[in-house]
Amino acid sequence: MSFDTIAVLGLGKVGHLAAELLAGSGFSVTGIDARAVDAPFATRAADLTDAAALPGLLAGQEAVLSCLPYHLNMAVASAAHAAGIHYFDLTEDVPTTRHIRSLASTARGLMAPQCGLAPGFVGIVAADLAAQFDSVRSIRLRVGALPQNPTGLLGYAFNWSPEGVVNEYLNDCEVIEEGQLKAVSAMEWVETIVIDGLQLEAFTTSGGLGTMCETYLGRIANLDYKTMRYPGHVRLMNFFFHELLMRENRAEAGRILVNAKPPVDEDVVYVHVAAEGAIGGSLRRREFVRAYYPVEIAGRSRTAIAWTTSASVVAVIEMVRDGALARQGFLKQEEVPLAPYLATRTGTLFRTGERAGR
Repeated sequence: MSFDTIAVLGLGKVGHLAAELLAGSGFSVTGIDARAVDAPFATRAADLTDAAALPGLLAGQEAVLSCLPYHLNMAVASAAHAAGIHYFDLTEDVPTTRHIRSLASTARGLMAPQCGLAPGFVGIVAADLAAQFDSVRSIRLRVGALPQNPTGLLGYAFNWSPEGVVNEYLNDCEVIEEGQLKAVSAMEWVETIVIDGLQLEAFTTSGGLGTMCETYLGRIANLDYKTMRYPGHVRLMNFFFHELLMRENRAEAGRILVNAKPPVDEDVVYVHVAAEGAIGGSLRRREFVRAYYPVEIAGRSRTAIAWTTSASVVAVIEMVRDGALARQGFLKQEEVPLAPYLATRTGTLFRTGERAGR
């Protein structure tokens, strides 16, 4: 059965834009935030840290999209499960996803975490590349959300949640190496990547693969995810977190970094996904390499990280509504077919956004 009512929790840049895109795609949207928000969709203010209030906030809704900090998502997912409604989020946090996975077997709706850019969109792209081979030996996923005009030694701006970035830089990373599932440290395995003549560095970070290790274990030899940054970034971040011991106070680390490198409007999102394997007995390599820039939506310029993240999840929600994906159980991002995804009303942004700024 189709659905059209959805609550969007957390109306920051990503949540607000996701709600706008959902409304534009025909959903009846209620946006909920800790503060009063002026928006072209219905809104209300509520304390979203109060788990006891969540059932009331979700009453009358058929789905919920959480754009809240990752540590609030377990409570939201549990409330959605109890209400029997669809659940979507953007989390890269592995324990949160494990909790949501545990709810899925008894869910009356669809439990779909990890619907953002990474995990999310890049996993959909990677699965599409892998399906083009008779057998696959490796899948490599690389993503970088960066200022177009970097300053300082870090060459960075915190256009994404500081909590999420700190988690990614410090938590262990799942990989498949030589056919074995392993946990490796973040900010390691540093490599050089060149996109359109621009040199970047890539290094391991946590959560970007979502459920892909589970899906591809036993099927491929090597699978990993890395974040891309301008050269020199990872050395300084290792110094900050490990030599200065800022890993022992993640909240303070996030505050210091955002204060030093606040968000910018002119950003770019680089995506570099590659798969290698056999086609007709010959070894081949297939790549998906894109640079996404800010785009104008509803008369306003939106940052690349905001629209790529928002569009990623809204395209999935459109597919669920339209019957192109399951409406019950647990959704793995790599199960989402790429061509129908890009053909959704919101998915088409991945074509317009690639051209903008070039």
